[in-house]
Amino acid sequence: MIDAGGPAPDFTLDDQDGNPVTLSGLRGRWALVYFYPKADTPGCTKQACSARDHSADYKAANAVVLGVSPDPVADLRKFADKYGLAFTLLSDPGGEVAQQYGAWVEKNNYGRRYFGNERSSVLVDPDGNVARVFPKVKPLEHDDLVLGALKELAA
Repeated sequence: MIDAGGPAPDFTLDDQDGNPVTLSGLRGRWALVYFYPKADTPGCTKQACSARDHSADYKAANAVVLGVSPDPVADLRKFADKYGLAFTLLSDPGGEVAQQYGAWVEKNNYGRRYFGNERSSVLVDPDGNVARVFPKVKPLEHDDLVLGALKELAA
């Protein structure tokens, strides 16, 4: 993972509607950039629904939520529709942005080796700097950690 304190790598990725979203275009707000392995799988669904359920808390903290996965745009749209996800999901099909953030890792599943997103998050401050890094987060603990950090950093 990248380290807190430096500038967050800028990126532009397509959202679930095929519209480009650029991180630097969100300056002035906190940005939670969370990386997850695959849309509509058990852990990723728990994490996304938890973020959905905490949307009022993120809004109150002046924070935007960006979920990043290697899934194609069409799969992200289906995922958002199926679970009523009202935050931004971004398609990073080649894992380039995940690589920049240190979230693209080699995995081993039953002897099959491949690369994919490690469940992790980066909190970017309103000036575009990495404020906090959350490696290997657990889906149901994720939002409490991030919202606690937002409260602490904004104090």
